[in-house]
Amino acid sequence: MTGKFTALAVVAVCALQAQEERPDHRMRSAGAVFSEIMRTPDKGIPDALLRRAECVIIIPGLKKGAFVFGADYGRGFAACRHEGRWAAPAAVRIGGGSFGAQIGLESTDVVMLVMNKRGMERLASDKFTIGADASGAAGPVGRTAAADTDATMRAEILSWSRTHGLFAGISLDGTVISKDDGEDKKLYGEKVSNHAIIEGEVPAPPAAHELIAELDRYAPGPKR
Repeated sequence: MTGKFTALAVVAVCALQAQEERPDHRMRSAGAVFSEIMRTPDKGIPDALLRRAECVIIIPGLKKGAFVFGADYGRGFAACRHEGRWAAPAAVRIGGGSFGAQIGLESTDVVMLVMNKRGMERLASDKFTIGADASGAAGPVGRTAAADTDATMRAEILSWSRTHGLFAGISLDGTVISKDDGEDKKLYGEKVSNHAIIEGEVPAPPAAHELIAELDRYAPGPKR
């Protein structure tokens, strides 16, 4: 029976992959998700955290298919700050397994902040796991919310989710974040290094301009 349920989970993920939109459309969705979240001051990400963040990861419409053995799967983008400005975004994918007697299909927007250089280095690697390779915590909600709790200050990655309009901090321990070379090639028109993009060495493609503008608007660099 275990093998049967695992096979169903794999089939579910494959079906979700087949339904995905193009990366330029997903890029616009990522910008829209971030803007919508930040337009509600009482429910957004604290300004103090945004000013300190090294990178932002946005996964619009993370799919969660649960067939006794659940399967999470999503694609999105990670943009990092260099010299106070947001650089070109790198395509990433996230995945993880969850066990539980859940049945159904959900779509959830996920936003993560990478809070330090070590976390950025993890993001520039091929893949890493939150909770094992990089410490994670649920982020506080509200543009003016206190952002100096012990968990918040220690975490390399803070995360939030939005489902059916409800925005809340969420723990993503066990989630794997990996580079998405195929999507990067589609966006940039050639094979590019995930490390080079994360390190700000690659010009942003036209499709990324709206997302970068939203990040610049709501997440300006630290005040000098």
